[in-house]
Amino acid sequence: MKAIITTIALIFISVSMAAAAGSPSVKPSVSNAAQYYNAGVDLMLAKQFTDAEKQFRKALERNERFAEAHNNLAYTLRKQGPDDYAEALEHYNRAIELKPNMAEPYMYRGVLHIQMGKPFLAQEDHNKLVAMNSPLAAELQYVIENGREKEPEQFFGVTRKM
Repeated sequence: MKAIITTIALIFISVSMAAAAGSPSVKPSVSNAAQYYNAGVDLMLAKQFTDAEKQFRKALERNERFAEAHNNLAYTLRKQGPDDYAEALEHYNRAIELKPNMAEPYMYRGVLHIQMGKPFLAQEDHNKLVAMNSPLAAELQYVIENGREKEPEQFFGVTRKM
């Protein structure tokens, strides 16, 4: 009897393994997007911007409508320097398009406008933050007045883990 049970168990295991080996790959789920996003947040807060960028891009591959991932991807791009400013602006704009009442992308898009020499556009983002009654308005005002962000880095306008 023991031999029959062992044989049946071995057949079951073999069939299960064969089925798994031949199964098509499963399309990533939205929850996978959050996992990549959260990994990106950790890397971003550790100022590992290139690695964080990769994680946010993976999150967006799984869910293009993930406004927070667009915002944080824009942040990591901006932190990598002027060569990435145009793409950063696109992602801030996309985040705002997806969630127009999310304050964070207005904050750092305003910072980006200062860095790009467009203070009048930064002021428009500041006005929007004031209208939203967001505490980020004061932080953007600091950047407009001083031409730079506070040091050490504060991560005021990034969105945290999901």
